[in-house]
Order: sequence, then C-alpha cells, then structure tokens
Amino acid sequence: MRILFSLLLLTSLSCSKDNTLTTEPTPQSFVGTKSITYNGVNVNLVIDKPALKEVDVIIVYHGTVMYDSLILEASTSLIDKVKTILDREDMMIVSVAYPEQNLLMGDNILEAEAGLLWVKNKASEELGVTVKKIFLLGHSQGGYLVTRLNTMHQTNGVIANGPGPLNLVYRCQLEENGTIPNGITCTLLKNTYGTTTANPNAYMQRSLLNFTTGFKSDILFVQGLNDTPIQMYSWPTFKQDVMNCTTCQNSQFLELAGEGHSALFTSSYAKTEFNNFINTR
Repeated sequence: MRILFSLLLLTSLSCSKDNTLTTEPTPQSFVGTKSITYNGVNVNLVIDKPALKEVDVIIVYHGTVMYDSLILEASTSLIDKVKTILDREDMMIVSVAYPEQNLLMGDNILEAEAGLLWVKNKASEELGVTVKKIFLLGHSQGGYLVTRLNTMHQTNGVIANGPGPLNLVYRCQLEENGTIPNGITCTLLKNTYGTTTANPNAYMQRSLLNFTTGFKSDILFVQGLNDTPIQMYSWPTFKQDVMNCTTCQNSQFLELAGEGHSALFTSSYAKTEFNNFINTR
C-alpha cells in the first residue's frame, strides 16, 4: 500500500531576551503512516496530528480484518470514523495497525501495547509536540484490545465499542458442532490447543471474559443490543463480571436498543456520551 506523508512546515519570528530576532518553528501538522519500534516490538501507526504545540491524544484500534494486507486501510478508515463523532478538532488521533494474520487471538496485544507506550514515551520527541491526556478507543477486536490494555497501563480513559470476542469457548463450540461455518480464529486455536472440549481453559484464557478486573482507568463500554447472537449470548455475563469488580476504576455501560455492532458510530446518543466521557476527564 502506498504510504502518504503530509507535512506542513512553517516558521515564525520572535524576540530573544536581548531583543534579537530568532526563528522558532511553529507547530507542524502531520498526516501519514509511521513505523515505530518499542521494546523490540514493531508496528505501524497511522497518525493525524493537528498543527498545535500541545495535544490530547486518542489512540484507536480497528476491528477484525483477518488479513494483514488490509490493516492499514482499516486503521485509516477508523480515523475517519472517529473524526465524524469527535466534537474536538484539537486532538491528535493515532491508529494502531496491529497485525492479525496467522496469530492466535490476543497475541497482538504486544503490538497494541507498543503503540500505546510509544505515544506515552516517544511521540512528544519524535513528532515535536507535547502530549497531554491520552485516551484509548477500540471497535470490536479493537475493543477487546483496549479493554485488556486497561488492565496493564493507566490512561485518561478508555472507550470500547462492541468489544469481543467475549467467550471463545462458546463461539468455537458452535463451529465444532457445525452450527456456524468454521473461521480462522477458532481454526488456529483448535490447531494449537485441540477442541474446546479437550482444552476449554486455553480458549477461556484468551476470551475477554477473562479480563474483567484490575481496570486502571475509567472505561466506557458501548454495546448495541441488536448485535450478533454470539456477542449478545455472553454480554450479560461480561457486564455483570465487570460491575462486580472491586479492583477497577469506574466502568460505564451504554446499551443501545435498535443499534448493532457499530453503535458508537451510528447512534447520536452514543456520540454525545462519547464526547462527554472525553471532555470530563
């Protein structure tokens, strides 16, 4: 895929203490893709940075696309979607193009984490900007990743839309008994661990139901109640487990009747609550 870089370079004049004119760089806008390495982990980031000296940042994680040839497109598309619901124009958006192909569910948490830590510790230096608040937003599998990241690192807040897979035991059993067609996710798990009957713990350890405690930051879950039957089968259990958490920061649930898997991006009410969540932290 062709990588697009767009840089706006400007300078301005100011006076030093001895009244001599000095040239100071003005903030640079940046729209493009950057390959980063953090703690030995490589990942591509798609970045949309405004021409400001100081920015709050929202780091976003796309949904499942299966093939790595599609992840840059998915990452760019998610930035566009977020910009349609975000009321502010002064935030930098960083989309983490985490890999999926031939990986077991959850193994890409390494790349997801690398993107977050780079923004926390390297973005200011490498992009010439002061990073202030950091938020995470994930859709679908991206929601799975940001929920897990919230058990690992503190940010200013997390938004997870339709996060999943919630219950890989249930989902993969449906494939094993022929109720639904076989998919790549469960096939890879079966080839590694055997069936859900033979090794259910291995499947559950990678399910989001296994990550419902220890949230380090406030988190907003958005769930359309007209989502798929597989998602909704385990949603009440997931919600209750999170609500029972005694080691979590505040967890909010926005459940939307008549909305599907993309509720955050299709509901005007979800848009309002999303912006309220960000602007009050």
